[in-house]
Amino acid sequence: MPVEERADVAAELLASLDEVSAQNPAEVEAAWAHEIERRARRVMNGESAGERWEDVRARVVQRLTER
Repeated sequence: MPVEERADVAAELLASLDEVSAQNPAEVEAAWAHEIERRARRVMNGESAGERWEDVRARVVQRLTER
């Protein structure tokens, strides 16, 4: 998934959790657990290879220093 699409998904997910957190913190925890399980299943099924933390961190640092 392209970076822009992933960012949109992440923003929507975080916004939905912010809405719920004011109502019920247990729902937030359940939503995160569901998302973690979903991602783990994708990796285990070979649908997502993921990225090494070192590579992701280096890319983030690079982008932050470019600004």
